[in-house]
Amino acid sequence: MLGRQRQIRSQVQKVLDAALFGLGLYLAHLLRTVWQFEIFGGNRVIGPFEDYWWLLLIIIPAGPLFLHVRGFYDRPLLVSRRQTLMELLRACGGLTVTVIIGMWLFRASSDVGRSVVLFFGAISFVLLALKEELQQWWLRTSLGRSQMLRRLILVGTEDDTSRIQGSLLRGQRDNLQVVARLNINEEPLARLVELMHEHSANAVVINARHTYFGQMEQTIEVCEREGVEVWLLADFFKTQVSQTFVDDFYGSPMLVFRSGPDTSWSAVGKRLIDVFGSLILLVGTAPVTLLAALAIKLGSRGPVLFRQERSGLNGRPFTMLKFRSMTTDAEQRKSEFEALNEMTGPVFKIANDPRITRVGRLLRKFSIDELPSSSTCSRGR
Repeated sequence: MLGRQRQIRSQVQKVLDAALFGLGLYLAHLLRTVWQFEIFGGNRVIGPFEDYWWLLLIIIPAGPLFLHVRGFYDRPLLVSRRQTLMELLRACGGLTVTVIIGMWLFRASSDVGRSVVLFFGAISFVLLALKEELQQWWLRTSLGRSQMLRRLILVGTEDDTSRIQGSLLRGQRDNLQVVARLNINEEPLARLVELMHEHSANAVVINARHTYFGQMEQTIEVCEREGVEVWLLADFFKTQVSQTFVDDFYGSPMLVFRSGPDTSWSAVGKRLIDVFGSLILLVGTAPVTLLAALAIKLGSRGPVLFRQERSGLNGRPFTMLKFRSMTTDAEQRKSEFEALNEMTGPVFKIANDPRITRVGRLLRKFSIDELPSSSTCSRGR
């Protein structure tokens, strides 16, 4: 099943599960109203359901969230009953604890029957388990299998189609069935039409790694006339880090290979956190930075801040500022200590060993302000 179809299925399942969690709270309150008893020193008679409606504000969004975090909606369509029950048990248990914590935070434990919350966890588990059992039963029926089954024709070279079929058989995730394979580099397109009619295929999967673009275009045109979907695998190149995304460029479909994060609301939120978080940290650490600046000013001659141009976004230069940790002429005098450098590349480091101690004694005739105040400096400063 394609990603968009899985996303729609997952959203439908979340809405249905949220409704079942809300129904579980209502049934728990109804059961507790009929079955009057005392628990943990509580009241025998509880209030009306209107006193409990605010718990829906916690239960409805938090219930599907617990299942989503557990990966419940990313499972294959057909899974074992034991795995399903264990995931539901963990989610319902976590949600029950969350509701209890919410009651304690809002100091509502005296107004809300605690037994209702315990009943809610058990009833919600039963409702969700029943829903999953009915769904699994329907998927195993002939009608359910026919509704979910996708019959595929693999198009490409022999090696490419074998690789695709092997990955599908290993997964067995979404009732996908390979009904035929065709090498369009060697066989005519008329054979593809025959296979689509013979097997009533739902989609044609094209692997374009070793297939000519001319054949791919003709294959897509044939499938358009037959009303069959075409799935084109966008794995033309083996990328190490980049991920492939489908986008449009002023109406034209575009494959994007991106190694960095995509522009999204999460990226905008992260940017806002970076900006405002930095401002808050600057204000909060102002006393410490002022003391550091004063210590640098009293400890040596020269400016407090070290300035250097760096390359920023889109190659635009900007001035980098940091507290000065060396003397003002450290860059000019670095060649005098080049023989003692233990690093390669842009890093300059002098270890603290007896040789350095002897060198320090020999150089005591220089003012302490004229020597690097740190044993480590960078050529990039």
